[in-house]
Amino acid sequence: MENISDSELWSRIVMFGEAARKWRQKFLGLLPEVARRELWRVHGFESVFVFAFKVGGVSKEQVERVLAIEERLRDKPVLHGMLISGEVSVNKIVRVVAVATPENEQALAGQVKLLSQQAVETLVRDMKSYEIMGKSQVRLENVSNQFSFVRVHSEESLGLNQEVVSKLQVLKQKGIDINEAFLTFLEQRDQDIQQVKENIAAEVETQTSSRYIPANVRRIIAKEYGIKCAISHCQKPSRNIHHTARYSMIRNHNPNFLAPLCRQHHEIAHAIDARVQKMKYRHIGNT
Repeated sequence: MENISDSELWSRIVMFGEAARKWRQKFLGLLPEVARRELWRVHGFESVFVFAFKVGGVSKEQVERVLAIEERLRDKPVLHGMLISGEVSVNKIVRVVAVATPENEQALAGQVKLLSQQAVETLVRDMKSYEIMGKSQVRLENVSNQFSFVRVHSEESLGLNQEVVSKLQVLKQKGIDINEAFLTFLEQRDQDIQQVKENIAAEVETQTSSRYIPANVRRIIAKEYGIKCAISHCQKPSRNIHHTARYSMIRNHNPNFLAPLCRQHHEIAHAIDARVQKMKYRHIGNT
């Protein structure tokens, strides 16, 4: 062992760690059936918890969690199959249980397979937010297309400085409707931004082989969306500018089809796009 290099040692650790993780997932997936058949009793163990710990090094808490999840997925065969086969981790599946239904489980299963655990958490949080907002039937495709940057703030959270507050108070004392003044300003701002975007769109209409987004495009996107993710109610910093129309199809950087996303929402958008494309090509292949 002392004769192997650091890089070779690291490669072995990563390889064995990945293999251990996969076999652990499969072991956990089998536990509900072991419990149902009481195989632990047949083989002389005190309980399924003792069996799981001694054979697989799995804690009682982990066993309780997988048994509870399996019970809740009985009417969702796709997600249930992914759990008992060990196809994906229990940690991912446990996060979607709260929003999974027989109607949406097929779409959720596709996302769980493609997304990282952090992105799955973000997707579930989005779905819960839309349900609270009275949009319980929101399709998964719509989650990645909510590129409106609308946020509701109280006056205290707006962070207005004293100069602005004083001027607003003067306008109010003069009988000027502050709400109307703000709306007029915001509408004009939106029009100005859209005009700049249209001008840029005309300039970048021709296709380009460069994936680098020009500085003027980045500036207008930043002016429109600020520094946060464009998904409504997401307060995470934007990390990537996403092409809402596939770059491979339009081959340009039209700002009308760009939006800044946080790392998790960018991952979700690409995962949904990959699933849509897969379904599209499968359909074409069957025609």
